[in-house]
Amino acid sequence: MTTNGSENTQDSGANPRFAEALRELGLGNLLTSIRRFPDATRTAAEAAAAIGCELSEICKSLIFAADGVPVLVLMDGASRVDLDRVREELGADKVTRAKADVVRETTGYAIGGVPPFGHRTKTRVLADRSLLAHDVVWAAAGNPHAVFPMEPKELVAYAGAILVDVREQTP
Repeated sequence: MTTNGSENTQDSGANPRFAEALRELGLGNLLTSIRRFPDATRTAAEAAAAIGCELSEICKSLIFAADGVPVLVLMDGASRVDLDRVREELGADKVTRAKADVVRETTGYAIGGVPPFGHRTKTRVLADRSLLAHDVVWAAAGNPHAVFPMEPKELVAYAGAILVDVREQTP
């Protein structure tokens, strides 16, 4: 192995594409904050259990198709996305959950490991305001075994997200 910094990427547990995105954004210091787990943290519940945090402190990165165009929605782990609210927010006729191949093609990552930024393509990003209720949230680091912490306002800014209210309301 060389000592050009790639060892740190491997040791961090981050997907190499995401590690490079962090460095390009001037966030290389986050590589030391990434936590890797032997068991998958593919779901918000798995991630919260592994980290030892509240479910709502997980930031889910979900890809939807709005009139066939991919859109990323960042949502707290305890909430569900209200597709009608997303449709209204985007002025779309139809919003559906994107298929796995579209998620990978759009982001460069597999479902369960999609980070909030550092994607293969530029997509529209919506972030639910519920994320701002926490001092720190945890998000996927490009694979289903690694997560990183970040202050929610900073995460929203780096994701280039628009703050919205798109979570399902409980009666």
